[in-house]
Amino acid sequence: MKENKKLNIFERYLTIWVLVCIGTGIILGKFAPSIALKLDSFSLYNVSIPIAICLFFMMYPIMVKIDFSEVVKAAKTPKPVGLTLFINWAVKPFSMYLIAYFFLGYLFKDFLPGTEILQTGQEVELWRSYISGAILLGIAPCTAMVLMWSYLAEGNDGLTLVMVAINSLTMLFLYAPLGGFLLGVNAMPIPWKTILFSVSIYVAFPLITGYLTRKWIIHYKGIEWFKNKFLHFLTPVSIIALLITLILLFSFKGEIIISNPLTIVWIAIPLFIQTVLIFVIGYFVLARFLKLSYHDAAPAAMIGASNHFEVAIATATMLFGLSSGAALATVVGVLIEVPVMLMLVNICKRYCFLFEECNLQLAHCKK
Repeated sequence: MKENKKLNIFERYLTIWVLVCIGTGIILGKFAPSIALKLDSFSLYNVSIPIAICLFFMMYPIMVKIDFSEVVKAAKTPKPVGLTLFINWAVKPFSMYLIAYFFLGYLFKDFLPGTEILQTGQEVELWRSYISGAILLGIAPCTAMVLMWSYLAEGNDGLTLVMVAINSLTMLFLYAPLGGFLLGVNAMPIPWKTILFSVSIYVAFPLITGYLTRKWIIHYKGIEWFKNKFLHFLTPVSIIALLITLILLFSFKGEIIISNPLTIVWIAIPLFIQTVLIFVIGYFVLARFLKLSYHDAAPAAMIGASNHFEVAIATATMLFGLSSGAALATVVGVLIEVPVMLMLVNICKRYCFLFEECNLQLAHCKK
């Protein structure tokens, strides 16, 4: 049985760190709005340089960890790979849109009044912006923290890495057209060039630099130095960059949050329901139908349930701006990600007896 591995201080208390950054951002936006505005004024082609740097360092550490040579092994385990691809691209984006639209565009619509001016100069209702943020979360499969969730659930680490690599590659081709389609259904403007550019900058560029860095370091320093030294130093970088971005983001949203404190709750409800629903479909329905072992079922279901909120935040920021409702909705995804996924890890382990070949030697894995 694997040794007990714990999250580092950033990952373990991510929700707390996020809340602190939200509070810091709100205070900054309320009492010193010129600071964030000044930082955001440093831009190139309408892209904020400070934000671009932060978003790159969110993605780069994630990409460095991926061993793309493992992709070839996916052919040996087609069922779990097919399951996660099916959930991520055929189910999750559309269920996210339907759930978000039902709650934010119908049930909670009267609690989300107001409009906003997008970067394109168009005026839209806030509830549509929130739905757009939910859509961007729904089409971004997790390629980072899910490695930790799989480890904690004692799933198949090798297979998880393969699925992460495939999701990263698939996202290059499907994220933009699928996002554009669903944003269009939601009656939002579709800046195709910006979508393609954002995916290229925040997925393709970190992917390439991460691959080259990994290859160079392993060649000259060895795999052990790479894992024990380099990755140990790099691990907190992604989350630190995310937290800095959140401070800037919420410095623009301070007035809205203070005026509408329940907005976060209204957005969080459909995101929570979506996460749990996708997990149930993947773990208790499809994985059992395909007769997967627990080792494969757990990571396949959790990859489907979790979101790549770094990409979602990056794209929402690029498309609609730091001060948009869409960007706020993607940040709410960060708030619920860690506690909800830790809950699902425990559910996986508690009900692992439902799967064949459940030989994890877990004390609670019993009928």
